[in-house]
Amino acid sequence: MTTTTEPTPTRSLTLGQARRAAVAAQGLDRPRPAPGTVTMAHLQRLIDRVGLLQIDSVNVVARAHLLPVFSRLGPYDVALLDRASGRAPRRLVEFWAHEASYVPPRTYQLLRWRMAAYRVRNHWGRELSHHPGLVEAVRDHVAEHGPITAGRLHTVLGHERGAKDNWGWNWTPAKHALEHLFEVGEIAAAHRTPQFERAYDLTERVLPPAVLAEPVPGRADAVRELVAIGARAHGVASIRCLADYFRLGTADARQAAAELVEEGVLEPVRVSGWQRPAYLHTAARLPWRTSARALLAPFDPLVFERRRLLELFGMHYRIGIYTPAADRTHGYYALPFLLGEHLVARVDVKADRAAGLLRVRAALAEDAGAVPGLVRAGGGAWPARGVVVENLAAELADLGAWLGLGAVVIDPDAHGDLLPELGRQLG
Repeated sequence: MTTTTEPTPTRSLTLGQARRAAVAAQGLDRPRPAPGTVTMAHLQRLIDRVGLLQIDSVNVVARAHLLPVFSRLGPYDVALLDRASGRAPRRLVEFWAHEASYVPPRTYQLLRWRMAAYRVRNHWGRELSHHPGLVEAVRDHVAEHGPITAGRLHTVLGHERGAKDNWGWNWTPAKHALEHLFEVGEIAAAHRTPQFERAYDLTERVLPPAVLAEPVPGRADAVRELVAIGARAHGVASIRCLADYFRLGTADARQAAAELVEEGVLEPVRVSGWQRPAYLHTAARLPWRTSARALLAPFDPLVFERRRLLELFGMHYRIGIYTPAADRTHGYYALPFLLGEHLVARVDVKADRAAGLLRVRAALAEDAGAVPGLVRAGGGAWPARGVVVENLAAELADLGAWLGLGAVVIDPDAHGDLLPELGRQLG
């Protein structure tokens, strides 16, 4: 089926409704479990809701996939995620989804078409062409000895690391072979080591048997299901948003959205101020108000799509780690602070594990005047400055305690207009 026209919107949403739908869809408005009571069932419900957790090695505060769970569940034992992704039956496996990500095993199977495309493209063909037979040898070794890390395999095969390139990589031929096999789906990450290194094993030994027994959907069906997962995680979304969640092509996302409208999964809507079609998931909630409070990682699903963030929340957001120091305006690792339905501040923080401190390096209030469709009274009102600072201090204290740090302190050279009030609140 090919659809060439955009579906006609059935109703209109204000930006406030769209914001609250987005916050609710991500589970950020739900009460957190009491500290010490978070279970695998809580984690599973979170995974079902957001669909994926982006992985990144940056550890300024905590690993990228750990922070979104804290934002939604509060203090929890990170061993839950290790168990979900590293022990059978796995609830999470790694692949290229929204960048490198943890996804449920069934979602991994929805990405088989991408693996087939990687096989044709063969990213590492040039490097591997100098080592005939290496891919087969690596596959055989993993089959016999997996799970095995790249570091261990280097030693076994006698490959020496070369000089690091501009990204800090110094991959051996064995690592190139492992990455090729990972991309085409022949091997998968069985777990991550404490040093965050993948341990590889055959995919059939990583995925749960029940998932392996199910037929793998064709590309069109898989893409439609991926768009449905992204739509549920967004609440309300444009085609650009839906394509971005799993890094799909715009044409594919548009076609899938049209089919999901016909199936009754999505509803075409107008969002005030958006100059493009939008889609509301039929399971989305449209609360009149929200009491959400969370510090969001730069890789949190709520902030994935930067244009969406600007148009919904009025925040122009860039990650400082990719910006030269002289050009940073909000710090190296600034976390947006969500309060109610608004992103009201940014705080640049660093976990100083050696000193046992959570260091605040910048704390800046957002400009309410830049927020589109701001309601000055009622459920979507911008919170008072004192309320922002009080809640930010409490959230920082919770974050520091979860990280096992003794105190939250403001660095002597910190900057930002919220620092005086925040310092008094932190005491």
